[in-house]
Amino acid sequence: MSKNQRKRVDVVTVRLEKMELVKESSFLYESDGERRIVSTPRQAFDLVKDMFKGADREIMIAAYLNTKNEPLAISKISIGSLNSAVIHPREIFKAAILANSASFILYHNHPSGNVNPSKEDIEITKRIKKAGEIIGIDLVDHLVVYSEDNNYLSMRENQYI
Repeated sequence: MSKNQRKRVDVVTVRLEKMELVKESSFLYESDGERRIVSTPRQAFDLVKDMFKGADREIMIAAYLNTKNEPLAISKISIGSLNSAVIHPREIFKAAILANSASFILYHNHPSGNVNPSKEDIEITKRIKKAGEIIGIDLVDHLVVYSEDNNYLSMRENQYI
C-alpha cells in the first residue's frame, strides 16, 4: 500500500419521507499511514475542515465511522446563527443509525475564532454522549473548530468529555 491512502466519503442528508440517507456529494479523504482511519483529533479535523471555510454562522456536522474508525458518511446536522445552533441528539442519531455507524465525531465551528467550548457546548456534548451509550453508537470526540486559521479544540483531549 502507498503511504497516503485515499477514500471517497459521502456527504449525506436524512430524507424523512422515506427515512433514508441521500447522498449530496462526496470528496476524497486522504490519511497518513497504511489505513484510512480517523484516530487523532488532527485527522478528525482534516476530514471536515473545508466544510467550515467561510462560514459566518455556527454549523454542526457529524462524521459517522465504522468499527475500524473509517469514515462512512458526513452529515450537516444544523445551521444556526452567529453564536448558536439548535442541536438535538435525535438529529445526530437518525443519520448514525441509517449509516450503520459504530461511532461518530461531532464538530461545530465558532465564527468568532475562539475555539474554547461554552458551558452549553459541554452540556449538550455530555447529553449526546450519554444517548450514544444507551443506543450503542459511541461519541469519539467533539471538535470546536475555526477553520479560517486551521484551529480546533478536541473536547476529549481537553477532558471536557
